[in-house]
Amino acid sequence: MKWISFIASDYALRVRILPGAQKLFKIMKKITIIFLLIFLFIPVLIFAQFNPDQGLVPACGGDGQPACRITDFFTMLANIYDFLVKWIASPLAIIAITVGGIILMTSAGNPQQASKGKEILKLAIIGLFLVWGSWVIINFIMTTIGYRGGWDTL
Repeated sequence: MKWISFIASDYALRVRILPGAQKLFKIMKKITIIFLLIFLFIPVLIFAQFNPDQGLVPACGGDGQPACRITDFFTMLANIYDFLVKWIASPLAIIAITVGGIILMTSAGNPQQASKGKEILKLAIIGLFLVWGSWVIINFIMTTIGYRGGWDTL
């Protein structure tokens, strides 16, 4: 069996890997870069349009405020949906993807740990697509019941 040695940094640390493991290290390097990009850029996209002064419930019906209308109800639903997707589900999915990636990368050839990491990754990505895809379901329901307002662009 042939061993390959590298010299890492200035410390002359010798790392020995099997020739077949180089392909695995290249894949792991790509996965690490993808996770880092997701971890760094998704929060920027998620929190780009949040207005903390707005709140979940629109200001109506109080003293000196206009009367509540049906559009205020749909505004409240849109605010709740945005809060759940942007502030709860997406950050939790990012944490789950990160944990699954760490478990997968630190499995060190243990097939049980590797399968556990893959399962966490798979379920987190499926959950993220379900949460982001729920907009399609909500839009279908809203147009089916006849609401033609701009609930999705509030």
